[in-house]
Amino acid sequence: MQAKERISDTGKARIAGVDLFCGAGGLTRGLEKAGVNVTLGVDLDPECEFPYEANNDAQFLLKSVSEVSQTELASAFDGAQYKLLAGCAPCQPFSTYQQGKSGPSDDRWHLLMEFARLVEETQPELVTMENVPRLAEQDVFLEFTERLEGNGFHVSFEVINCADYGVPQQRNRLVLLASKLGEIKMIRPTTPQGKRKTVKQAIAKLPRIEAGEQHPKDPLHQAAKLSELNLMRIRASKPGGSWKDWDESLVADCHKKATGKTYPSVYGRMVWDEPAPTMTTQYYGFGNGRFGHPEQDRAISLREGAILQSFPKGYKFVRKGAPVSTKTIGRLIGNAVPVNLGRAIGQSIVQHIEEVEGRKADQEEAA
Repeated sequence: MQAKERISDTGKARIAGVDLFCGAGGLTRGLEKAGVNVTLGVDLDPECEFPYEANNDAQFLLKSVSEVSQTELASAFDGAQYKLLAGCAPCQPFSTYQQGKSGPSDDRWHLLMEFARLVEETQPELVTMENVPRLAEQDVFLEFTERLEGNGFHVSFEVINCADYGVPQQRNRLVLLASKLGEIKMIRPTTPQGKRKTVKQAIAKLPRIEAGEQHPKDPLHQAAKLSELNLMRIRASKPGGSWKDWDESLVADCHKKATGKTYPSVYGRMVWDEPAPTMTTQYYGFGNGRFGHPEQDRAISLREGAILQSFPKGYKFVRKGAPVSTKTIGRLIGNAVPVNLGRAIGQSIVQHIEEVEGRKADQEEAA
């Protein structure tokens, strides 16, 4: 019997996961799709509770990771043969968007050490973390990996492009995998260059809406209003272009200055036949990046941004009938781990377990 068959015969309960800094559930949903049974998500943002529990077969714990105890995680892992501690510590302190504004005094830097504390207290067999690439340059990341290795983990990490793993978006992320069972690494790209999912494949079939309009059947399919000036600007914008394509009369004063000319990736449209640019927490604003719809005169909708983060089209972010806060939902979606990246991470872990059990079975058979 092959190792893969042994895994599927026993079901998801073989690998139980806890998702720290779980947000709206992107990583959890991806791990579940790969066959990992995520039992608990932890986050201190109360806005995450509804989308997390409404879309995933896991409980939500409203708590800072710095306050989570060993006992709480032990109960979540109860009965599992393999324990996985997963998460994405807040990336803002390490993001290039901070441009040096955040340093070691930022309390969020220390959350990675709280992650390490929980690894040491619960001793799972498996650990995964994803974050912005710049984290790998920080001393706190070196300390984190050294603590994992000191606890018997084999550690690997690399910067990957989410577009290589079924996400219709150019998004570079640092992915760490660690195992006490042996060497572990990410699976090979599932959608490499030439096969990447495009904006057209992801959102072209959604109903047409105007700027400032909300679709009656999907409250999240709503687009921000545009001023008359911005409406003229988006009509003058080319897919893949920027404000540099406009007539001089449309260019903002800040961009006419020498310092403003270094920000070309704003006020642009996406390109149908390419992956989207990186989704940020403000992707719903036309002036916040290259977030203009490829052909409609508006920024992409909240739902379109979620789909470009590879959330399922029916993923619920607010209760039925509840008001939709653009700023809140945009933040939850922009901060999320893309679901398909989570799935690839989960597939890497499941494949690792299959290989470990396959070697074990071969050794027992040879004995």
